[in-house]
Amino acid sequence: MSAAQGARPLGEASRSDAREGTSLLEVRKLDAWYGPTQVLHGLDFSLEPGSIATLLGANGAGKTTTLRALTSMVKTRGEVSIEGKRIETRATEDIVRMGVAHVPDGRGTFLDLTAEENLRLGGYVRGDRRALAGDIERMYGYFPRLKERRRQQAGTLSGGEQQMLAIARALMLRPRLLLLDEPSFGLAPMLVAAIFDILRAINREEKVAILLVEQNAALALELADQVFLLETGRIVISGASEMMRDDAAIRRAYLGY
Repeated sequence: MSAAQGARPLGEASRSDAREGTSLLEVRKLDAWYGPTQVLHGLDFSLEPGSIATLLGANGAGKTTTLRALTSMVKTRGEVSIEGKRIETRATEDIVRMGVAHVPDGRGTFLDLTAEENLRLGGYVRGDRRALAGDIERMYGYFPRLKERRRQQAGTLSGGEQQMLAIARALMLRPRLLLLDEPSFGLAPMLVAAIFDILRAINREEKVAILLVEQNAALALELADQVFLLETGRIVISGASEMMRDDAAIRRAYLGY
């Protein structure tokens, strides 16, 4: 399916005010806390428009906290900018309106609503409500199984179907940046492969940038262009995913394979 068919690409919203040459996401000296406990220590990284990056590291390294910090879900200090606009002091809902969609671990679907009601809710904050029907159909093009389950309660869907629904609902925002936390967790390998193929197609066709947290390092490295390797809340290595794949010492020391 081509983004040229139907409505404008998902990531196209609000790009006209972006400064030419500005990175999509800029993070500088980012710290984060849960209560008195500091979890992130001075993170510095950036993402270009339409790119795919992955945060890798052991459990407790701060990967999920990084995604939460980008959307003001935890206490932070430092600078976070979307296309040159500072967002670290904004409320989560305002960051969402600026084109940042977050699919948390655990998926977060509304279990009592149908699959289609979840999708409609995903596009609720947009001003162009008339385009919702077309975007729902586009999501069904990427996720045909959701169309088969459109009138089924989300709580009765399989784990893989719920993950597809969570991603599709986030894409209903027409985001510029999609934050994904452990999309493969608890899913069968065939479903994981299908979801990652869809993510690759969405990135290619819709130009949505993706920042991915994923325990399956080999899978994440195949999808991503860029890698940020975290250890105890600090980025210890960053670079092209190809470099990480080819460096056996890094893989053994940090990625466990």
